[in-house]
Amino acid sequence: MTILIPYASLVASPWKNGGGSTTEIAVAPPGAGLDSFDWRISLATIAASGPFSVFEGIDRTLALVDGPGVTLDIEGDGRFVLGEDEPVLEFAGEAQVLATVGAQPTTDFNVMTRRARCSHQLGKRSLSGLSGFATRADLTILFLAEGESLEVSSDDQRIGMVRYDAMLFDGDATWTLEAGQATIFIVDIYFHED
Repeated sequence: MTILIPYASLVASPWKNGGGSTTEIAVAPPGAGLDSFDWRISLATIAASGPFSVFEGIDRTLALVDGPGVTLDIEGDGRFVLGEDEPVLEFAGEAQVLATVGAQPTTDFNVMTRRARCSHQLGKRSLSGLSGFATRADLTILFLAEGESLEVSSDDQRIGMVRYDAMLFDGDATWTLEAGQATIFIVDIYFHED
């Protein structure tokens, strides 16, 4: 099954500490809260420096989408700059993380998976013209990070996307992607067997 998630249909929620906002793109099980999800994909805007929430048992990946980036001090790992030179960063959700932003806010793509139930990998790909795309995981999410539009087509479907739209692919499928210039994030989620 293939599901388009239009960004225009999503609503941002402000953080409790006032330092930013999060737009949830997809979560499983549907409607799960922050303490009960198996996996969660979101877009976060960090407007002020401060600590990240702690998520026990969660693996996290952040990818820069817009803005100058953010400096993260991660307990036990050191200091990292999520920016143009290092646009993707992985860390444990239980780690204490302090974010420092400059004068401009930063927008990041956020993937979280519950370690006991599933794992994830995030890839980044630049597109120009036509290219092929094949899903390879239990669940694959395609996110249009940059570019005005992207057309995703198969033998029997043709779906148009605009910036920040996402698509969920369940099962094996081969698609054709067409864009003038675009950057996509591909999230592969693998479920652990019981």
